[in-house]
Amino acid sequence: MSFDGIFTHLMVTELNQRLLSGRVTKLHQPYPNEVVLVIRARGKNHKLLLSAHPTYARVQLTEMAYANPDTPPNFIMMLRKHLEGAILEEISQADNDRVIHFAFSRRDELGDVQNLLLIVELMGRHSTILLMNQQSGKILDAIKHIGSSQNSYRSLLPGVAYVAPPKQETSNPFLAKDQEVFERLSRLPELSGAALQRQFQGLGRDTADELAYLMSQRPNEKLPVWHEFFKRLATNLAPTFYQVGTKEFFTPITYQSLARLAEESHLFPDLSSLLDAFYHDKAERDRVKQQGGELIRKVENELKRNRSKLAKRQKTLKDSENAEEFRQKGELLTTFLYQVPRGASTVELANYYDEDRPLTIALDPALTPNQNAQKYFTRYQKLKNAVKLIHTQIAESEAEINYLESVVAQLEIAGPLDLAAIREELTIQGYLKNRNPKKRKEKPSQPEHFQSSDGTEILVGKNNLQNDQLTLRTAKKTDIWLHAKNIPGSHVIIKSASPSETTLLEAAELAAYFSKYRQSAQVPVDYVQVKHIRKPNGAKPGYVIYENQKTLYVTPEESQINRLRK
Repeated sequence: MSFDGIFTHLMVTELNQRLLSGRVTKLHQPYPNEVVLVIRARGKNHKLLLSAHPTYARVQLTEMAYANPDTPPNFIMMLRKHLEGAILEEISQADNDRVIHFAFSRRDELGDVQNLLLIVELMGRHSTILLMNQQSGKILDAIKHIGSSQNSYRSLLPGVAYVAPPKQETSNPFLAKDQEVFERLSRLPELSGAALQRQFQGLGRDTADELAYLMSQRPNEKLPVWHEFFKRLATNLAPTFYQVGTKEFFTPITYQSLARLAEESHLFPDLSSLLDAFYHDKAERDRVKQQGGELIRKVENELKRNRSKLAKRQKTLKDSENAEEFRQKGELLTTFLYQVPRGASTVELANYYDEDRPLTIALDPALTPNQNAQKYFTRYQKLKNAVKLIHTQIAESEAEINYLESVVAQLEIAGPLDLAAIREELTIQGYLKNRNPKKRKEKPSQPEHFQSSDGTEILVGKNNLQNDQLTLRTAKKTDIWLHAKNIPGSHVIIKSASPSETTLLEAAELAAYFSKYRQSAQVPVDYVQVKHIRKPNGAKPGYVIYENQKTLYVTPEESQINRLRK
């Protein structure tokens, strides 16, 4: 389900119950299109997320963690100026549209009461957040500036009078009288979700399809079905997540049209926790893509460069196997110099290294016979010298590629809060320049904590610096170490010398999940006591070697991983 007018109506009710008369204590803009207001209400701090994301636009209370940018954007500085300390007087919805108004009051520097309206419009790529002075009706600022050249209907710029989005010629289902509902239902050319959407405001496709499905079960009782549906919305909320094939849906109540098709469904205590569960991974991946774009491009370019370097070195190694052939050709040309004609491109000489069998030798016509001989000797000497270093260089390239592949794997599973640690690691390793050398060094990030079914603590490194710290410094020699076999992934530590079989399997699932093969089945995971692990001198972060290991085969599942999180 999209965040439609019905869901907006119910979310406004939920927010009113929790936030009304609360005071704004903090404001943050962790991401370009999202604002978080910390509101103190009923003795508790609530994080109100307002998102104008083009794909994941929504309003909800959230428990998600987030990091703030080093330099606050202008929009959040303006909101702090006007809303810090303000009282939330009212939360309302514009008709049954995806537009929410947050009415605040506060006293300015002169002691006069200011009435401010924070407006959130949830309209896909046109979503926006803006602050308006209620007395003047003018916009103080908007998270996205839209001029008249971009939108002929209205402008969203500081100092411009606010114009609401155009109204639809449809009926608000929460305010429509029975007679109007009956007439509109009677006029439907067909009983379908699309037809209902054309008659009633704010019905998302999933909601309209559900109503159409319910009415199709009782075609002669459309109005009673309508009443029952909206009564359930008012009195019997059951926020539900559905998995139907590859698609996911969220609904405020049980939808029979989805329940009969769903392979998986989950109930949640309220709408906000439902949205946290539904959007967490989607929004996190999008944020990582936005914020980690530079890191991903840099690492992929380095990988491409090192793979090209490795291919050249492997070719040099292969060519070095023919070095003796170049020496022999040089010797033959020198011995039979008088038989080599000037300007020839080839010459055939008796090869005394091979029982005088004729050997055809390629020549450069622009060179003298002696110069051609010296060219073969030069190539022989170059390859002979190269072979002394080439094995070391190939090992270095392979280690570099393995390290960069591990970083790519970490970026694939990283959350926004993990990116800073990965950036720091790449800076230390010399792949990135230190953008702010004077910046105070932040406290190193910590491994993620999990707890097995029997209460044993399990630690998981989320980047190579954490992996080194966890395995080489934090873990005891008797702790159990796990890692996906021969693939990039996290180091996992079981804080026990003799864990149960259940704990061992759960830790192996964590190692598989936090690896490059998290979507695979029967992932091989090695495990061994920490005392059997060592790090070679000069090795890249996260690289260790080990012995005496055993291997488990597990299939990681996200629901199990979430259950193990502390």
